[in-house]
Amino acid sequence: MPVPLSRPPVDDEIKAAVLAAIDSRQYILGPECKAFEQEFARYLGRKHAVLTSSATAAIWMVLKAFGVKAGDEVLVPSHTAFPTVEAVCFAGATPIFVDVDESYTVDLADAAAKVSPRTVGFVPVHLYGHPADLDGIRRLCSERSLWLLEDCAQAHGAAWQGRKVGTFGRAGVFSFYPSKNLTVMGDGGLLVTDDDDVAARCRRLRDHGRVNKDVHAEVGFNLRFNDIQAAVGRVLLRRLDAMNDHRRALAARYAAGLAGLPLGLPGETPGARHVYHLYVVRTPARDALARFLKERGIATGIHYPVPQAARGRAVRAPGPAGDRASRRRDPDPADLGRPHGGRDRRGGRRGEGVLPYPVTDRH
Repeated sequence: MPVPLSRPPVDDEIKAAVLAAIDSRQYILGPECKAFEQEFARYLGRKHAVLTSSATAAIWMVLKAFGVKAGDEVLVPSHTAFPTVEAVCFAGATPIFVDVDESYTVDLADAAAKVSPRTVGFVPVHLYGHPADLDGIRRLCSERSLWLLEDCAQAHGAAWQGRKVGTFGRAGVFSFYPSKNLTVMGDGGLLVTDDDDVAARCRRLRDHGRVNKDVHAEVGFNLRFNDIQAAVGRVLLRRLDAMNDHRRALAARYAAGLAGLPLGLPGETPGARHVYHLYVVRTPARDALARFLKERGIATGIHYPVPQAARGRAVRAPGPAGDRASRRRDPDPADLGRPHGGRDRRGGRRGEGVLPYPVTDRH
């Protein structure tokens, strides 16, 4: 039986929620969207949550609300999904690439070295579901007068020192792409903040800059969200902690089963609660292992094969760790979110969770 790249949950509760949203005949920023925003804000303990079309859009809106302008520099990881960088470029700022450490999150020493008089903010990414060092990041931002925007697109429910990511910065953003720990069966994103002005500006920007139906305070975009997908998100938000616990249990099973093999396995920094959006291993035999798994019906993905500075708008070259991470990232061997029966490749029961991660991971 082939093992697919990703398989979001679909069940009777989700189908019923979708049908109820359809029957409501309110489809854009209606009651399901409002309820989802309220519930997500409450889940994180933040004052505002604002739904939008993607995490890319959410980052762009937040940067505009922060007042980012041409000539500003923004620190971003050299090893991340491109939309993090793309949104900074769309906002008119210059991305400054920061190297990564062994957790694949930003290296604080390199970040400090990259700050210049033009640097205005920091967008660390909690990559693969592992939180960045938020204590150190906040200290650096405070010392250098930088704002902090957390990219939590891969880290729904992850925590640092017992506190959920998305609550440390002036704002945080999340993605609901189908491969994520929390999905809405399509594209979608959300930003959270305690700043009334930021929330109000982002709500305007997502709806053509509207103040009301006929008055537009500024030029925005159509970046709205819909009630059918919000209904799905509400169901899965209620399950998020349990789904993350399941992923962590399967990651522990992987760690035990793969121990002793010539693989670099993912770790968990003290103080971090990893939610394993991806279970990423390292090996110099990456391509050979990918072929081995493919021959056995197991699809894999590489996150990410090209360093950000090589993707187009190179500003400063990525650091050595980010470059090595791109060259040596092994196929991500499992989607830890769903149970899956069948025979284990070692001869035992495959049991739960042997589903690989998606080859693409857009925000």
